[in-house]
Amino acid sequence: RYLAQYLGIPADEMTYERLRAPENRERLRGVTLVTATDGNHGRGIAWAAKLFGIFAHVFMPKGGSPERLANIRGLGAEASFTTYNYDDTVRYASQMAQEKGWVLVQDTAFDGYTERPQWIMQGYSTLAHEAMEQYAEMPTHIFLQAGVGSLPGAITGYFAAHYGAERPVITIVEPNRADCIYRTAAANDGESHIVTGEIGSIMAGLSCGEPNPLAWEILRDYADHFVSVPEWVAAKGMRILGNPLDDDLRVVSGESGAVTTGLVAELMQNASLDYLRDAIGLTKDSRILCISTEGDTDRTNYRRVVWDGLYPSF
Repeated sequence: RYLAQYLGIPADEMTYERLRAPENRERLRGVTLVTATDGNHGRGIAWAAKLFGIFAHVFMPKGGSPERLANIRGLGAEASFTTYNYDDTVRYASQMAQEKGWVLVQDTAFDGYTERPQWIMQGYSTLAHEAMEQYAEMPTHIFLQAGVGSLPGAITGYFAAHYGAERPVITIVEPNRADCIYRTAAANDGESHIVTGEIGSIMAGLSCGEPNPLAWEILRDYADHFVSVPEWVAAKGMRILGNPLDDDLRVVSGESGAVTTGLVAELMQNASLDYLRDAIGLTKDSRILCISTEGDTDRTNYRRVVWDGLYPSF
């Protein structure tokens, strides 16, 4: 949408072919995108920039994966680690955009910056639409992983808008080390509750300490449960998806993508969690939707978990 605005073309008249037309690619050379990322989002921005012949700067928080950084650079973007955590890296990217006239493309909102995060959330909602095209029956339960909350906010909003009170039971899942949405929900005092400092979760894509206020408004009103989990839950999900039973398909899912599967497995197998399973309403007949949002984007760590048993669940 931004590129359509930049070119002066109404969004409903913009097509992929039109964006790729030589005369428009030449005009777009004046655009430079900037974003903060722990991996996937920045890689997507770098891919789009390469596709349309524009420039991109991607900043990653300290302690990030060198392989994810290399993947972004491999698409032609300028990418580097900062000395900050994710949330401060977002602020740094915003500062660079203001100082250098770059275009910030971030999936979390803050004062004066709400339009593009809304666009990104609308894009995320297509995952729900595509899932429902494949479902013969609507799922009874949905488990969604959260970083700043934009993805689960978008998916939750989709089901709330389309199915109202008949929507599935929705559970939001975060790492213990970055559970800002869980803390905000638990406090229930109208304030955002943030996680500061170094987070260090293997779920790098969820290692965010401040909720997206746009997403939180949706999750506050329409999500049913909020769960904070330890690292080994994500590792268990990775191993389950990578080693399927019977005719199930193998899914190569990274830490942030597999955590919901790990939680579902624990809820169904761990007697000490009966209270939570019953509160959520899970039974052997439940139809459960989980969305894996990454593959083995850090192959070294993926193998450490799946091959070597990092973060065992016993």
